[in-house]
Amino acid sequence: MDPLRVTAPQESKLHFLDYWRIIRIRKTVILAVFLLVVITATLVTLILPESYSSMTRIKVERDVGDVQLITEQRFNNGYDPYFIQTEFETIQSEKVLSKVIQEMDLKAKWGEKFLGSGQVLKDTEALTMLKSKIALSPVRNTSFIEIRVYSEKPDEAKDLANKVAEAYRDYRQEERKGLSNKGIDALMEQVQQQRAKVREAQTNVDRLREELKISDAVSGADSPTMLMSAEELRKLDTLRIETEQMYTREDTALQGLKSLSPEQLIQAIPTAAPDPLLSSLLEQLTVADQRLLTIEKEYGKVHPEVEKAVAQVSDLRTKITNRVDGIMLGLSNRVNAQKASLDKLLVEVEKAKTNDFAQARQSRPYFEAKHKLDELQRFSQLLDIKIASEKIDQGIPKTVAVEIMDSAVANPKPVRPNKPLNIALGIIIGLVVGVGLAFFIEYLDTSVKTIDDVERSLQSPVLGVIPQNVGLLLDEGADSPHAEAYRVLRTNLLFSRKDEKLNTVAVVSAGAGEGKSTTVFNLASVFAQSRQRVLIVDSDLRRPTLHKMLKVSNSLGLTNYLLKQNTLEQVIQTTGLPTLDFLASGKLPSSSLGILSSGQMRDLITELKRRYDFVFFDSPPIMGVSDASILASEVDMTLQVIQYRRYPQPMNIRAKQLIEKVGGNLVGIVLNNINMSQDESYYYYSGYYHDYYSRNEEQEPAARAGSVSEKPEDETTA
Repeated sequence: MDPLRVTAPQESKLHFLDYWRIIRIRKTVILAVFLLVVITATLVTLILPESYSSMTRIKVERDVGDVQLITEQRFNNGYDPYFIQTEFETIQSEKVLSKVIQEMDLKAKWGEKFLGSGQVLKDTEALTMLKSKIALSPVRNTSFIEIRVYSEKPDEAKDLANKVAEAYRDYRQEERKGLSNKGIDALMEQVQQQRAKVREAQTNVDRLREELKISDAVSGADSPTMLMSAEELRKLDTLRIETEQMYTREDTALQGLKSLSPEQLIQAIPTAAPDPLLSSLLEQLTVADQRLLTIEKEYGKVHPEVEKAVAQVSDLRTKITNRVDGIMLGLSNRVNAQKASLDKLLVEVEKAKTNDFAQARQSRPYFEAKHKLDELQRFSQLLDIKIASEKIDQGIPKTVAVEIMDSAVANPKPVRPNKPLNIALGIIIGLVVGVGLAFFIEYLDTSVKTIDDVERSLQSPVLGVIPQNVGLLLDEGADSPHAEAYRVLRTNLLFSRKDEKLNTVAVVSAGAGEGKSTTVFNLASVFAQSRQRVLIVDSDLRRPTLHKMLKVSNSLGLTNYLLKQNTLEQVIQTTGLPTLDFLASGKLPSSSLGILSSGQMRDLITELKRRYDFVFFDSPPIMGVSDASILASEVDMTLQVIQYRRYPQPMNIRAKQLIEKVGGNLVGIVLNNINMSQDESYYYYSGYYHDYYSRNEEQEPAARAGSVSEKPEDETTA
């Protein structure tokens, strides 16, 4: 398993240090925006003309009399936001402010001020300008309103505030008086019309009464009197109901008696229809039965006395039966008589109803006219009451609807612009906008920022991190503080090899200017300084740069060998480092642009693998030229250089896909041109080594001085 090819880390939440890193990186943007906003706010504040304010307070009440009338309802005079808001709009209305403009001659005064001598503002312009100078605010939970007016002159602000309050007060008083008079006049006109309607309705009622011959004894009453036919119908219907109830009750009792047996009938009829004779016969029968029982016990059943008693009992029973039949016959006759009486009443009721309906139809116009007359009379009375109430209300003293509590006075200190506040807001807004813009730019920046970005998006390990402003190691020397970054890259590259025979490396990048040529040169230099035979091949045939770094000629090189114009020994050049050789690109004829894909190039790579321990190929950007893809497919290993915060991540991903598509072996990524001063997260990769070796260099002279001073003592002691 490859120890350097790790899986992409999980995306984690941003830490506070990540936010701080963004602020440090984008500090130029933040500072520029901050200064721009602060300077702009300061200049605008200093340029704006000074404005003075003056404030007056008024108390606003509804139009309520001091004496409550009978029909008047008292309103709660507490805080009412709707009432106060309505009065705000009234104060700023044209009816109120036009009086202020007229009394103070503001059209001419402001016209001369803003338009020039002799110019006069239009009504709408003066009104708009005056509204812009007025600010209204309520005093919470009270009926007070603060009228604040702003002006460039303190005296004008005072006069405007007082005039607005006075104009509003006068408007309320005139409005209340005018509305009251108009209301009474309108009511008086309505009363005259109503009285005419009442007279007309009364004439109509009298005419209908005479024409229809209606005996309405109290025609002037609030409700009509019941007619004779209706009274007769009511009595007949009441009598019918009583007769029907009596008939139903007695018929039900008779039918119940008829359903009984003779013995039961004899027992029940005294209760249902009490009769003295029947009661007497029943008592005699009871006495006779008792006597019969007594003498039967005394004489036996065969005896003249017993026979006489039996005859007496039988005679009594016959009389009782006859009496019961008579009673039943009487009850039946009475029920029949009630039935006949009920039928007669039904006929009379129906006749009375017919007469009543006829009279009702005949008298309906009269009663409708009378009802309409009553309504008109009641409405006329209400109007009379209302007029009387309004006249009384007009004469009753009322609380002042608008009262000026505090008059405006001139304020010698300007209130606008508030310079400390504006500058403070400029500072705060500048910081907020600057930081917000920095984070927005950071959000839009999809370039590579961290090692995690590379490993997460490209799924490839980062083999080396190269700091910013790295020079050529051959010029800086082996003790250069930047050399350690390339030594780390060299070590990781060696560990990434799956086979020690893999010794040809192509360094590619997605776009131009990512530092791949410098990376090739310095990485080859580090390999050469470790006593390995190294060759640098400049394969960027279109824009070669390595010969400029070595300060050698580019007249002979790779193209001359591939075109079989020169031998390999003739085109390879030596450098100041004995173990480092260089093969320049040479001049590229326009007819040989695809020369790197030839068999001669593959043979060259095979030969160079045999002669050198490591061979490094510089290449053009892989996104624009096919040469880099060809090299990646022919060499053993490929390194992709990505410059810190230069190109978008999708471009780097596409470059990796091109390498893999042609069969190249991408062993890792080199993250180049890291700004260590801005991004402390990379300090460990380069800054640590710089500090470490700097301390060692300071300690070595001291150690050498100490050893020299101690040597004589050792020799003496020896």
